[in-house]
Amino acid sequence: MKPEGNGRHPRRGIYLLPNLLTTLCLFGGFYAIVAAIDGNFDRAVLGVFAAMVFDGLDGRVARLTGTETVFGKEFDSLADMVAFGLAPAVVCYQWGVARIAEYGLAWGRLGWIAAFFFAAAAALRLARFNARAALQDKRFFEGLPSPSAAAVVASFVGIAHKYDIVGLPGLVLAFAITALAGLLMVSRFPYRSFKDRAAGERVRYSRLLLVPVVIALIALDPPVVVFLLFGGFALSGPLLWSWARLRRRPREAAVPHD
Repeated sequence: MKPEGNGRHPRRGIYLLPNLLTTLCLFGGFYAIVAAIDGNFDRAVLGVFAAMVFDGLDGRVARLTGTETVFGKEFDSLADMVAFGLAPAVVCYQWGVARIAEYGLAWGRLGWIAAFFFAAAAALRLARFNARAALQDKRFFEGLPSPSAAAVVASFVGIAHKYDIVGLPGLVLAFAITALAGLLMVSRFPYRSFKDRAAGERVRYSRLLLVPVVIALIALDPPVVVFLLFGGFALSGPLLWSWARLRRRPREAAVPHD
């Protein structure tokens, strides 16, 4: 009898591993929603961050083990919608809407509209990604990826909760950031996917050293560092697009016209 792992079909345990990681991503989003409803915003933010870690692992594990399936891709999209669409929106809503409504009914309505807009934008972003996955340049994403947008929103709520930012300017800024993150998700700005390197390709030792440095910085103040990292990444799309436009204009001007 042949061993279970021989032949073309991988072991069932390997098939289960990427889907288990996707389930943990889904659980992170669910936990964030429940924690936010209970008023535990520190734990809610950690739930979103944990979902990001598992979301980053499931696809890589599936590619490395050759266990990518249509079911896995669909399951991943549904988990992403909960973890990076609904969870950040609910966390922001639970933290801010009741506070901002104290300044007037109109402010409260703007708050929940911003939260819903973020969730709707995440759904549109994921649907567009699935529809155009076969045609897109693998080196770039079209629009801000939903995990990055979720990190921006969740980390700012973490900052606001940690440093007790409860005044009207801070609340307005929180919902403005939430709405802006939603706009960037449905935009056409290009974002580096970092998928242009093969899994087994060698990287410079100096770049490898960046990993413990980044981890150490995040450990110092997780919400602030994560917000700066992913906020910078969110701004890189418009900046990259603007730079490409500026470089194109001199070339177009240099072309003689009849």
